[in-house]
Amino acid sequence: MSLPLTKTPVDGGALHQIRSHVSHDIPMVTPPVPKSDDSIYDRLPPHRKVIITCVLAICGFLAPMSSTTVLSAIPEVAGTFNTTGAIINLTNAIYLIFMGISPCFWAPISQVYGRRWICFSSALLFFACSLGTALSPNLPAFFVFRALTAFQGTSFLIVGASCIGDIYRPTERATAMGWFLSGTLIGPAIGPFIAGVIVTFQGWRVIFYLQAALSGLATVLVFFLLPETIHQKRSDELLGLSPGQKAIRLWQWTNPFRVVKLYRYPNLIFAAAGSSALVWNMYSLLTPIRYIINPRFGLSSPIQSGLFYLAPGLGYITGTFMGGRWADHTVKKWIVIRGGVRFPEDRLRSCLPFMGVVIPGCMLVYGWSIEKEAGGIPLPIIVMFLQGVAQLFCFPSLNTYCLDVMQSRSAEVVAGNFMIRYFFAAAGSAVVLPRRRENWRWLVLDDKCCFPGFGDSGHLLHCSVGKVVAR
Repeated sequence: MSLPLTKTPVDGGALHQIRSHVSHDIPMVTPPVPKSDDSIYDRLPPHRKVIITCVLAICGFLAPMSSTTVLSAIPEVAGTFNTTGAIINLTNAIYLIFMGISPCFWAPISQVYGRRWICFSSALLFFACSLGTALSPNLPAFFVFRALTAFQGTSFLIVGASCIGDIYRPTERATAMGWFLSGTLIGPAIGPFIAGVIVTFQGWRVIFYLQAALSGLATVLVFFLLPETIHQKRSDELLGLSPGQKAIRLWQWTNPFRVVKLYRYPNLIFAAAGSSALVWNMYSLLTPIRYIINPRFGLSSPIQSGLFYLAPGLGYITGTFMGGRWADHTVKKWIVIRGGVRFPEDRLRSCLPFMGVVIPGCMLVYGWSIEKEAGGIPLPIIVMFLQGVAQLFCFPSLNTYCLDVMQSRSAEVVAGNFMIRYFFAAAGSAVVLPRRRENWRWLVLDDKCCFPGFGDSGHLLHCSVGKVVAR
């Protein structure tokens, strides 16, 4: 059978049903949306949207940064708690696991109660948990507060991406998403450098005092500068219901398994696989730098190895200026080719060369240069920079696709994507140190497998959800 999907005329007229253009029939879940034309994206002036994007990027910087700041201080933290570096690295894997679990809770709640309240609460709790980590008296307390910090921090990523989808048109989203993601990607790369400077001159606890201060700043910014952006809160539907009916509805709406069930749609599985390959690449590259780069080049201090984290970080910054714009350009180009019709999958075309060629090539050259001691310091720095740029050509496309393909449940779709990618990040972070003495080739995950190619109709992802006329 063919399934009903949504088509939006360019002139902003009413929605109506069309048949799917793909061979895989996928039902769309479409809760009521109060408006269907472009006016919903004009509620805020452009300068206000820019401010919101900047605030979200700052918030999105925190949790990913915290996932890697400890990497430069692993020996120092292990010494404080009389344990091994492998055990401290395990806390980092647990941190990433909790980053993967928490979207299943935050995303449905943000659909019910809105974005602003969730973001503010998370920032406040992230501040408290960061302070608890800094004051941890023993290893179990360090484990617990790190896990709680991760659980709060991921909501920034889910709510931030959803806010971008709330305020920007589909043909503008990837550019804004690129700026938002710059915070989420720069954090893991810059964090170890900052931590390396700190542990060279101060104790490792100062890292988490700084993290607490930054989260306190984020709390203030969210309170004063982030308005409510959601188009319709589902909590409005609770008015007039009895307490029992409210409880039933809330469980239906906030059930974390709502996020997991979205993976019955194959196109979301493929998008998550692409994101997961990129995140595996990132954490398996960043995690062992101090254990690999220091002996390879005879470095002796955390700050020296911390400098190597700047290469991918600068790559992410550079890619911010181009990746999102390239994805939006690709969408607009295919809109013209099709005479005004937009498919959500079109934007995925923009990242295929980078996932299929550039990133795997950079990782192969990086591994070869370290193992064979070829190219000196410049070669691994250059390829780390290039793969950082390439990742910013991929993430805006993948994340924006999650917003485009199911707008009415965007928070849950993005949450499912982050859940899978951070499970891969946890796996990469956990296994990379124990296996660092083995052949480096196992670290290279071929990104080409994430998108099986072009369908007979010339569209990416045979299992695409449906076509939408460009706005």
